[in-house]
Amino acid sequence: MDRLDNTIRPYAWGSTTAIPHLLGVEPSGEPQAEMWMGAHPGAPSRTGRGTLAEVIDADPERELGAKTVARFGPHLPFLLKLLAAGGPLSLQVHPDLDQAGQGYADEERRGVPLDAPHRNYKDTNHKPELVCALTEFDGLCGFREPSRSADLLDALGVDSLRPYVDLLRARPTDAALREVLTAILTSDPEEMAGTVAAAAAACARLGGDHAPYAGIARHYPGDPGVLAAMLLNHVRLQPGEALFLGAGIPHAYLSGLSVEIMANSDNVLRCGLTPKHVDVPELLRVVRFEAGDPGILRPEAAADGEELYDTPADEFRLSRYVLSEGTTGRDLALDTPQILLCTAGSVRTGEHELTPGQSVFVPADEKAEVSGNGTLFRATVVV
Repeated sequence: MDRLDNTIRPYAWGSTTAIPHLLGVEPSGEPQAEMWMGAHPGAPSRTGRGTLAEVIDADPERELGAKTVARFGPHLPFLLKLLAAGGPLSLQVHPDLDQAGQGYADEERRGVPLDAPHRNYKDTNHKPELVCALTEFDGLCGFREPSRSADLLDALGVDSLRPYVDLLRARPTDAALREVLTAILTSDPEEMAGTVAAAAAACARLGGDHAPYAGIARHYPGDPGVLAAMLLNHVRLQPGEALFLGAGIPHAYLSGLSVEIMANSDNVLRCGLTPKHVDVPELLRVVRFEAGDPGILRPEAAADGEELYDTPADEFRLSRYVLSEGTTGRDLALDTPQILLCTAGSVRTGEHELTPGQSVFVPADEKAEVSGNGTLFRATVVV
């Protein structure tokens, strides 16, 4: 079992206080957006034996177990994070496995460099992800019913939004969402900036259901993604609640602290709220134009105290244990690799005492007895 020393990524949208407060350290004043736990080549966790990627590479079957290697290859298939949003992340969507494979092969064939700013596909993998709130957590997830989006836009009283309102009310769901999103992302930038400014002012004036979009517009003035965001469900998670984001589902995180887990991939198609490249044709190929409830997940409790966030993804499995005073010797050993992350209180596993924000990697079949008084998240795989 290895204690992990994890990298914190200073993305501009990150909170300056959430991760430091969890860790019990003084904020530096700089944004601290994500703490990465895993073997992702971009920032692998460090151990006393080298990086976690090096440890796994040296003996994949010992560290991951034979079943994990047979199913996913000699690599840890998930990345666990603490995510602290101080402002909106980009509005984005992820491809499914077939789309990722086709897109990667096409860009390779066309000679698009992997580090090119207009490159969409960095690998051939999909990127399902799960976000679990540690504090109240705001986000956007999936399309709301077109009639509800039409009402939201209509209430703004902005004349240039009238064609979108009419389309949302007149067309079938998939056609309405596709046509309106396409129109928003392909409009003249100067005209769109004026429309977004008028919409943002109206959102600020109206408040209520419109208030989140006024906040988004303050971070991204004139960005067409502000209007695209108004097509999506606004979700406010309470601590312990979660969202699963599958392929093709547009989403963005807005504020709050969470535990996030995802399949190892860097494939992102952006819809807005970003200065980065937006490839509209490819985006429209990947987005699922389906409306519905975002589906808030709550953990399912088992007899042994494990609370599971059930998802269709095999690359990861996330659960938590809320340990009470006097809990001793609970064995969490599995025949798959695990990362254990403490988010509250104090938890002991093996020789390691974990406080909030601290984590360990547990190889397959390794004894993993836990005790203490606190909250422990467990990340592993499904084989």
